[in-house]
Amino acid sequence: MILVDLHLHSTFSDGTLTPHELVRLGRRSGLSVMALTDHDTMDGNGEFLAACTSQGVKGIPGVEVSGEAPYTLHILGYRVSPTGPLSDALVWIRQGREERNFKICDRLSDLGCPVDMEEVRAEAGSDLVGRPHIAKVMLRKGYVGDYYEAFHRFLKRGAPAYFPRPRLSPADAVRLIRESGGLPVMAHPMQTQLGWDDLYGLVRDLRSFGLWGVECLHPTAGILDRVELIRVTRELGLVPTGGSDFHGDNKPGISMGVSMEATAIPWARLGISL
Repeated sequence: MILVDLHLHSTFSDGTLTPHELVRLGRRSGLSVMALTDHDTMDGNGEFLAACTSQGVKGIPGVEVSGEAPYTLHILGYRVSPTGPLSDALVWIRQGREERNFKICDRLSDLGCPVDMEEVRAEAGSDLVGRPHIAKVMLRKGYVGDYYEAFHRFLKRGAPAYFPRPRLSPADAVRLIRESGGLPVMAHPMQTQLGWDDLYGLVRDLRSFGLWGVECLHPTAGILDRVELIRVTRELGLVPTGGSDFHGDNKPGISMGVSMEATAIPWARLGISL
């Protein structure tokens, strides 16, 4: 058995550790393989891979893309070319995210909780801003008692300050990752909250678009869920992967690393050897 983590977030999206800090923590935690999968950006991969080399950890560049669906559907892309067709789509997604952030701030002001975008950018430490950064400003200004209240009362889907943002169709997300030389993997399938029959149908459809794997090992999947996910994945000829979805302090209580058989993943396809 080896300890790996193919789902990590840094300060380049909504994590609280820089890529270099992630790698140092991963090395101290005993990880053999790590992948950086920031939301809608590959900008942190250069720093991440350099840190992996210096720390003696196997590193895989990645990205996480949201698919348009009436439930949570994210696709991880590994070894995606930063100059491939997905990169143009990511620019479009980030522009839409920025427009959405302004709408959220305007709505929060209407709700008696004024938040300025400059405050949010300062909280994020960069121009790549998301709802977690807005939630932190709300907490700091005393509008909510904790981070989760900000989401449940104001920012989650269906809440008064929620606005949708541009997303790729599931087919386009998988296709663009493939066309950019990458390997697409369905992230945290249990977060769809679909029944097993519907989830099986979704994974089968994603496979027809070019899906390579399914993240079977994830904190949202219990032991029985993991067994069933691995069964479904192998039945459909896909690769079972795993990751913690680590965000640092933005998702407290989640530790890096999942344990799996060293032979469970064809590592050469991901550009590394163990």
